[in-house]
Amino acid sequence: MDEVGIVAKVEGGKAKAKVGDVIVKVDPRYFRPTEVETLLGDPSKAREKLGWTPQTSLQELVKEMVLADYSSARRDALVKLAGFTTFDHHE
Repeated sequence: MDEVGIVAKVEGGKAKAKVGDVIVKVDPRYFRPTEVETLLGDPSKAREKLGWTPQTSLQELVKEMVLADYSSARRDALVKLAGFTTFDHHE
């Protein structure tokens, strides 16, 4: 909450900030609501009122999600192998 970004150095004559100015700080208005453990959906209302039907099966959706996670894991492994750090996507 108390973390801020402070100008350490200014170059050029067009800068509107000066050394020591706080230019970034945490704003609690933009905090995400607490994450919920389980999210459940019921498509029956969309089906009844809109005539909607899913075009992707549950099996296809799971396959897409697994492939996306695998792709991210491969990318992160390559980035780490090159000596860089990656974000922890599985917090």
